[in-house]
Amino acid sequence: MAAAAETIMEARIARLESDVGHLREDVADIKQDVRALRGKLDDMDQRINGRIDALDVRLTGKMEAGDQRFSDRMDALDQRLSGKIDALQNSFHSTRIWALVLYIAMAGTMLGTMARGFGWI
Repeated sequence: MAAAAETIMEARIARLESDVGHLREDVADIKQDVRALRGKLDDMDQRINGRIDALDVRLTGKMEAGDQRFSDRMDALDQRLSGKIDALQNSFHSTRIWALVLYIAMAGTMLGTMARGFGWI
């Protein structure tokens, strides 16, 4: 009986060894597939990074061009507004002079009228 039990144990061990061999082959195949996928992922990562860098360069160029156009327009607007503000200041200065002359004339007229009314003239 012991011989029969040993034979059954040897058969089971042989079957386990066979199954382990198949598992090793499967694991080796999986390792190869993972390595191939890793290589493909690295290639894809490099392509994506290249596209992102190219997009960054294009967008940076467009943003700089837009910024330059905006700055140019703001400078032109600043010059136009400065000219108009200077003209308005000059107008205020001349208006002040006219108002001062008008006030003096009105005061003179009023004093003249009072002098005539009181008989000073």
